[in-house]
Amino acid sequence: MAAAGSPVLANFVDGVWLPSDGDATLDLPDPATNTILARVPLSSDRLVDAVVAAARRAFPPWSATPVPERARRLARFRGRLEEEAEELARTVVRENGKTLSEAEGSVRRGLEAAEFALSAPTLLQGSSLRDVSPGVDVETTRHPLGVVAGITPFNFPVMVPLWMAPMAIACGNTFVLKPSERAALSAQSIARLFEESGLPPGVFNLVHGAGPTAAALVAHPGVDAVAFVGSAPAAKEVYTRAAATGKRVLALAGAKNHLIVLPDADLDRTVPAIMSSAFGSAGERCLAASVVIAVEPVGEALVSQLAAKVRGLHLGSGLEPESEMGPVIRADHQQRVEEWIRRGERDGATLIATGATPEGTGGNFLAPVLFDRVRPEMALAQEEIFGPVLSVIRATSLAEAIDFANRSRFGNAASVFTRDGRSAREFSQRIEAGMVGINIGVPAPPAFFPFVGWKGSVYGDLAATGRESMLFYTRPKTVVSRWFPPGGAGG
Repeated sequence: MAAAGSPVLANFVDGVWLPSDGDATLDLPDPATNTILARVPLSSDRLVDAVVAAARRAFPPWSATPVPERARRLARFRGRLEEEAEELARTVVRENGKTLSEAEGSVRRGLEAAEFALSAPTLLQGSSLRDVSPGVDVETTRHPLGVVAGITPFNFPVMVPLWMAPMAIACGNTFVLKPSERAALSAQSIARLFEESGLPPGVFNLVHGAGPTAAALVAHPGVDAVAFVGSAPAAKEVYTRAAATGKRVLALAGAKNHLIVLPDADLDRTVPAIMSSAFGSAGERCLAASVVIAVEPVGEALVSQLAAKVRGLHLGSGLEPESEMGPVIRADHQQRVEEWIRRGERDGATLIATGATPEGTGGNFLAPVLFDRVRPEMALAQEEIFGPVLSVIRATSLAEAIDFANRSRFGNAASVFTRDGRSAREFSQRIEAGMVGINIGVPAPPAFFPFVGWKGSVYGDLAATGRESMLFYTRPKTVVSRWFPPGGAGG
């Protein structure tokens, strides 16, 4: 039910802030208190038509703007982002719940992606070869696609839009952002900074809504490409529907990330890395450690240390300096994760440790949980839970541990903890994941490298960041030319 006194967010269309064209809204609460921060309008198909039309009108002049000029416009945007970074991080905490340090880190990664987009004059350089046969030259150039729709998740409401919009715009496209209705305040701030940076009207647009709004964008004939980050079922549906209409599409999906701990691992460094990976952002991130595979005989020592850390983890508002973990995004999500915990116990996993939750906050605080003796075939080991639940599997060798991890239908990220280079090399070569860590809890690459999963973690064959993102937002054109002498053959 909507809160009558809360502000209703506006859409940003063709350089103008527009109110919703209907009365339907969703509440946007602070997960730490469930105090309503704002109301998110549920935009109609008519408004989606208007925002796509604005982006289409803006595309011809923007795509014809020289690449260095596009980069200069985005440099102003990047500068405003840096000036507003602290406030952006606080907005992320208020609407998402993660701790301030986690929010600051995600904003920095978004800044990094926006900065990488400024290299468009270099990235967009084509290739050529003279005299592929006598008098014949060949040149390949990169060209923008048109209108790009970005559909982004609640867990990184600044970082993920900044993965998409700056690069898409630098490449000469126009952009429509549909942020998660669960974390839409950050998108409002991003749109304001684009407005203040002097981009032409219609180059960047913001439309609020829920699933039907996203579906309308995916199906819209005026949209040429769709960039998506979300759950595995949603990613598959977006990819299927968008590709069926001939759109370029990249849909980042679910994950079940494995951390393998070998007997020679330095536990004093390994345990904090696992804790940060598993329980940072309350486990609501696609690079969170979900399963630890302990290669015996390290299991008992590792589980004992992890259990002590889990019991002592301090939960609270992300704005409180002492908080080590914040709430999950919504009460219904908390209930789903709690059901996963109950199922794990029913399936025979051993619940080793549970943390404590703060009292009297009214927020969606879910105590961190550690399971041991999880079997690879259990749902705990196979399904994406997206919450502060860590499972430990015991293995007898590195080869067995890799086999367990590779059974997963997902392939986003995986790490190994060891002091042995040969073992690390074997792991990095054999593991079926797109992002691999060696003694790294969260192997997230910087924005100038590709962020890419394997198997069921991605639908599409390019990456969200790095040079591969430029390839996604452009298409090649190859020109084969031959010039004859003046006057024809006898000239």
